[in-house]
Amino acid sequence: MAAAAESLSVSGSGSLDLRAAAPFLVAAVAFYFLVEQLSYHRKKGPLPGPPLVVPFLGSVAHMIRDPTGFWDAQAARAKRSGVGLAADFLVGRFVVFIRDTELSHRVFANVRPDAFHLIGHPFGKKLFGDHNLIYMFGEDHKDLRRRIAPNFTPRALSTYAALQQRVILAHLRRWLDRSEGEGEGRGRAFPFRVPCRDMNLETSQTVFVGPYLTGEARRRFKRDYNLFNVGLMALPVDLPGFAFRRARQGVARLVRTLGECARQSKARMRAGGEPECLVDFWMQDTLREIDEAAAAGRPPPAHTDDEEIGGFMFDFLFAAQDASTSSLCWAVSALDSHPEVLARVRAEVSAAWSPDSGEPMTAETIQGMRYTQAVAREVIRHRPPATMVPHIAGEPFQLTEWYTVPKGAIVFPSVYESSFQGFPEAEAFDPERFFSESRREDVAYKRNFLAFGAGPHQCVGQRYALNHLVLFMALFVSVVDFRRDRTPGCDDPVYMPTIVPKDGCAVYLKQRCAKFPSF
Repeated sequence: MAAAAESLSVSGSGSLDLRAAAPFLVAAVAFYFLVEQLSYHRKKGPLPGPPLVVPFLGSVAHMIRDPTGFWDAQAARAKRSGVGLAADFLVGRFVVFIRDTELSHRVFANVRPDAFHLIGHPFGKKLFGDHNLIYMFGEDHKDLRRRIAPNFTPRALSTYAALQQRVILAHLRRWLDRSEGEGEGRGRAFPFRVPCRDMNLETSQTVFVGPYLTGEARRRFKRDYNLFNVGLMALPVDLPGFAFRRARQGVARLVRTLGECARQSKARMRAGGEPECLVDFWMQDTLREIDEAAAAGRPPPAHTDDEEIGGFMFDFLFAAQDASTSSLCWAVSALDSHPEVLARVRAEVSAAWSPDSGEPMTAETIQGMRYTQAVAREVIRHRPPATMVPHIAGEPFQLTEWYTVPKGAIVFPSVYESSFQGFPEAEAFDPERFFSESRREDVAYKRNFLAFGAGPHQCVGQRYALNHLVLFMALFVSVVDFRRDRTPGCDDPVYMPTIVPKDGCAVYLKQRCAKFPSF
């Protein structure tokens, strides 16, 4: 009985303590809320943005639940304000959205330790790892880009073109076979986006490291890359069981796999083999530089370690994979929406190449398709795949006469918004703007075409990306008759993580040519 009474007394004392502490807890929470709001408003200054932000989380729920709506709201704020900027708060980070093209150029031109750091993703460094081209600066960055340049020479691009065509045709054959079971006669459209993504992954694997990946390695590669894709769009919780942690682990495995491919390529190039893929062209030059350093008694040049090269190749893979999937989906949708453009592309391709030829298109053939190339550029302008290029301010940076970006802020220059500035009738899909000699909008409004970035970190593989889009369109319109399954809102952009049509670009397909190409 006495023990029970003592227990009750302790329990009662505990309750009294909690009740006594409650006002202090409330005061502490209120103080934290106040400090965070004051900090946010101090950083925001005159920029338009939410008057209050949710402590720590900010607007992240809105961004994850509806990324299209969230970024559209940022653009609308920036436009209404007339200053081309808007502010918000995401997971403890103050963010600045940049709509104005010239201000975006200021960011791109000032990527250096004491200004802006390119991050590719708000939590990219943790996700992508340390060996990453986008996090480099100055002479080290210039030197690495110089070494990468031989990967995109006309000779290299010609080698890749043959590989790209074989992979594209193999997938078109599968899509046509599948569509016979799910096609127009059965009332079901063929969902294009995911198969297109798989085609691009196989294309990237084949072009970048083709002979060095076994069938099993390719399957593991696909699984890990899918984990990475899911993690890109997930909450950045780096704990077991969360998508972000699985993505980070998947990236580490992918980098190791690509590093092993670099090792095998070095051995093959050392033995006198001819380059068959991107890593071969790269390692051929790398071995020459290693040998020159050894002959001069110097250590091996920087960035020649196998796994480090694997990290750089993952950059290429990420850039080529999702951006190309986006562009191919929008190209198919645009060609279906504009039959006059489709007819001109088909006429140009058929004058240069036939599915019955038994030969792939050559680099000269591709270069000669000027109108198809103009269509490719207009697809990328009209629907730039990566709509924003996030950077972080390493130090306070005076962006305008009246606003300084605070240290640690994440800035989002919008290449999407720039694509609709300057160009006449920018909302219209009009390849003539890049084809007509009298208009030359590619020259007149060059500063608004930011899909490949600008400044020292401008996309090093943009010629490859455009070639891939031209090749796909040329083969697709030659061997396939197609019709878009048009439903309300089907072409509304959604983030996956690059922008794609809302319905995944559903199409009806059937074979167009009498004999399917084989080479």
